[in-house]
Amino acid sequence: MLSSILPTLSLLLLTPLASAQTPQKVNDFNLGPTNLGMYVYKPSNLKTPAPIVVAVHHCQGSATGYSQETKYQPLANSKGFMVIYPNSKSGGGCFDVASTASLTHNGGGDSQTIANMVKYAVDKLGGDVNKVFVTGSSSGAMTTQVLAGAYPDVFKAASAYSGVPDGCFYVQGSTATQDPPGWNNACANGQTTKTAQQWGDMTRGYYPGYNGTRTRMLLWHGTADNTLRYPNYQESLKQWSNVLGLTSSKTIQNSPQSGYTATIYGEGDVKTAQLVGYSGQGVGHTVPVHESMDIDFFGL
Repeated sequence: MLSSILPTLSLLLLTPLASAQTPQKVNDFNLGPTNLGMYVYKPSNLKTPAPIVVAVHHCQGSATGYSQETKYQPLANSKGFMVIYPNSKSGGGCFDVASTASLTHNGGGDSQTIANMVKYAVDKLGGDVNKVFVTGSSSGAMTTQVLAGAYPDVFKAASAYSGVPDGCFYVQGSTATQDPPGWNNACANGQTTKTAQQWGDMTRGYYPGYNGTRTRMLLWHGTADNTLRYPNYQESLKQWSNVLGLTSSKTIQNSPQSGYTATIYGEGDVKTAQLVGYSGQGVGHTVPVHESMDIDFFGL
């Protein structure tokens, strides 16, 4: 089934941007536990210590490809943060969000490897442990939500484009080392529904005993998404509103542009609230990345 999904996921590829600089592979990163590549972009005006934005690519993508498809590097040049681009180890370019290992804090899997990239950046590259953020598209968006759930102590805020709720892709028996990673048809098709409390309990269960601050969440989804279908957006909002303890919301039509509807939970606005969602009417799986809005939401 995954082989039939991958061509659709490949449509997420955006027009590459001309760039004289590319992220560099960190050859001595060996913290694992999975064999992801670590690529880092550091602007010449890097702050000390430097905020960290982790940008996770889609299936059939790559670290260097995502660096060209998105505009985080030009923003890094102006804001002085570094960007970490994880590179998938799988043949199809997807990340593991289906195994118990990835869905558990320090349980192994791709999620722990990415968290360890942050640790490396803090310890050896001058990264700021108090300003770490994550974003991604499709498989990268699913990974973003998993990272927010399993590593809320690492990531202060997240922005996920066309993903699914944390834990929705779980496949019993799936392992962190299989290639391709596990694929959950019911979740992808928007058929997995839970109450807000059930979703929240699932996320809390991936890091039992954690009582610290939870990751602020920004979610993007198109109503015409035929790969990771639109019901996943509402399920994600249910999940994170429960995790973040938010019960009230308001909507703004045609924000940030015509055809999009913003939903803001709790206090604050689209830049400062704990949970914000954007629904794109008629938008498919390729929700355009709004990099400047991500950076504003991250407080950078």
